[in-house]
Amino acid sequence: MNKLRFYGFNLMPYPYIPPTAEFESSWVSLSNKYYEPQRGRRLYNEYIDQLVAAEKYGFDGIGVNEHHANFYGTMPSPNIIAAMLVQRTEHIPIGVIGNAIPLHGNPLRVAEEIAMLDVISGGRIISGFVRGIGCEYFNNGVVPSDSVERFNEAHDLIIKAWTDDGPFTWQGEHFYIPNVNPIPRPIQDPHPPIWIPGQGSLETLQFVAKHKYTYMMVFAPQWFTKLAFDGLREECKRLGYEAPKTMVNASVPTYVAETDEQAHREAKAHLSWVFNTGLKIPDQIFFPPGYMTTKSFRNFMGALQKGHVKPQSQLSYDELLKDRYIIVGSPETVRNEIGEYCDDVGAGGLLMGGSSMGPMPNWMVMKNMQIFAEEVMPEFREADGKPDYLREEPNSPRTLTEASAQYGYPAEPARSIVTGSDELVDHRLAHLPEVIDASMVPVKPGKPKASAG
Repeated sequence: MNKLRFYGFNLMPYPYIPPTAEFESSWVSLSNKYYEPQRGRRLYNEYIDQLVAAEKYGFDGIGVNEHHANFYGTMPSPNIIAAMLVQRTEHIPIGVIGNAIPLHGNPLRVAEEIAMLDVISGGRIISGFVRGIGCEYFNNGVVPSDSVERFNEAHDLIIKAWTDDGPFTWQGEHFYIPNVNPIPRPIQDPHPPIWIPGQGSLETLQFVAKHKYTYMMVFAPQWFTKLAFDGLREECKRLGYEAPKTMVNASVPTYVAETDEQAHREAKAHLSWVFNTGLKIPDQIFFPPGYMTTKSFRNFMGALQKGHVKPQSQLSYDELLKDRYIIVGSPETVRNEIGEYCDDVGAGGLLMGGSSMGPMPNWMVMKNMQIFAEEVMPEFREADGKPDYLREEPNSPRTLTEASAQYGYPAEPARSIVTGSDELVDHRLAHLPEVIDASMVPVKPGKPKASAG
C-alpha cells in the first residue's frame, strides 16, 4: 500500500469581490477598495484556527505561503502567520511554502525570520523558497527577467548565512551586504528542510535535483504532474542518485463528505471559485515578458498544446475532476482516487488533502478535515494511524477516535453548523450563495464584528 504524508494548507483567500464577469483579473488590477478589514479579521482568525486543528486531527504538517496584490491568497507575509502557528501548536511541522525570495530587497531578512521561527518552535519549520508568480513582479518593482538570477543568489546567500560562521561580506550581482552575521541561527542542522514549489519548469526541476530538495507540484493536471515528476527523477539519475519518494509532493485540493453526491454538492462552488475566480489572470499579467526563459516557455506551451489544456480559469468543474486537479467524493471514492493518483505520479505526499479551499465556510472545512482524518488518512498510514512526529510521543493519542476525545472534538463527523450562528444548514443547500457564509450581511463601518469562536 502507498504510504503517504498529508499536509494541511490554507491560501487565505478573500472571496467578497464582484462577479467574475465584471473584472479582468483578480490579481494586480482589481482594486483593494473591495477589501473590508472587519471581514478580513474574521477570515484570518478562522483560517488560523483551521490550520491549528490539523495538528489535532493528525496531519503530517501544515503550510502557508506568500502572495501579493490579489484576492486569491491574502498572505503577503507568511512568516507572520507561521509565528502565530508556532505558539498555538506543539508538535506538527510548519511549512512556509514559501517565501518569494527574488522579491525581497534583502534576503537576509528571510534567513533571520526563518531561523527565529525554527528556534522558537524547537526545530519544526520547513522553509520553502519560490520565485513568486509572474503577477507579483508588477507590485514589487522587480524586473521579471531578473527572476531566476535573483532567486539563485538569494538562495545561496540564505544558505551561507545559516551554515557559515559570520561575520562575512556578501557581494553579488543583485545583493550587497557588507556584514552578514545573523543571530539567531536555525536549531535544525544544518538548516530547516527546504521545499521548492513549482509548475514544472526545467530550471526549477534541475535546481531541486542539484540540491536534493523536496519538490511540490502546484495545481496541475495529473498527466502534467507525472511528466514533471518523471523529469525530476531522470535529472536525479543523471546526477548519480535515485530520488526518494518523499522528494515529490503534489498540491491537490481534496474534499470528502458522507456520499459522492453530497461531496460534490458541498464542494463545487468553492473549488470552482479557486480556479475560475481566484486564478482569473490574463496571460500578459501571469507571464510578464522575461519571467520564463525561452526554452522553458516553449516546453511549457508545447506540453499544454499536447495535452489540449485550457487555462485554469476556463476549466469547468467536471474538467477539474477529470484531469485530477481536484479530488472530491465519499471516503471510499477519495481513498481510491488518492491511491490511483499517487501510484501513477509517484508522489510521497499530498498538500491540501482534506483542508481549506476557496471561500468554503468554516463548518465545511472542519467537517472535511475530520472525515478526511478519520476515514481517508488511515488507509495510507501505519497501523497506529499516527504521523511521524507523534510516534515517539508516549502520551500521544493511539487512535484517531482517541484523539478526538482528548482534544474535545466529536468522534462522529461534525454537523453543518454555520459560523457564528446556531442555525443548522442542510448539506443539500451548502452550495447556495446565501448559505456559503453567515457573514454575507454587509459590514457597518465603525462597528467591528466579533470574530467567530
